[in-house]
Amino acid sequence: MDNIILIGMPGVGKSTLGVLLAKTLGMTFLDTDLVIQEQEGALLRDLIADRGIEGFLDLEGEVCAHLQSHRTVVATGGSVVYRSQAMAHLRELGTVVYLKLGYRALAKRLGSLKRRGVVLRPGQTLRMLYEERVPLYEQYAHLTIDCSGQDVEHTLDRVMRALEKRGQG
Repeated sequence: MDNIILIGMPGVGKSTLGVLLAKTLGMTFLDTDLVIQEQEGALLRDLIADRGIEGFLDLEGEVCAHLQSHRTVVATGGSVVYRSQAMAHLRELGTVVYLKLGYRALAKRLGSLKRRGVVLRPGQTLRMLYEERVPLYEQYAHLTIDCSGQDVEHTLDRVMRALEKRGQG
């Protein structure tokens, strides 16, 4: 287990933190959303529109279930937790770190969910999505890092300390 897998809601800072974490640890950085976009030649929001929610979730799950990496910080899409096969593989691949942020802080950070390519079912609000996903993030995480009231540098410090305790930092 020489990889670090970041999970959490859209807008929590997985990609931003992931780049800093990779630089700090001398690792490679990989964003699975970008892998999907490059592989499919389309933006996430267009893939969701074209394939439908389940089709997109299957695609994301397939990409993550077959990911191979070594000494890599992986930022995942927020919806990867809907595919248990993908999450089982990611948990074998490395330490899964859930970046947790309270609902109010998250709602402040997020702009247009549709523009971001967020998987949102018809009639589903951000609050409903948050309440649906949080138990899944908690279920799959090896470590949970509360990002509330923290800038990215403080969050990075918290992640580094937690990884050191696990013997990975």
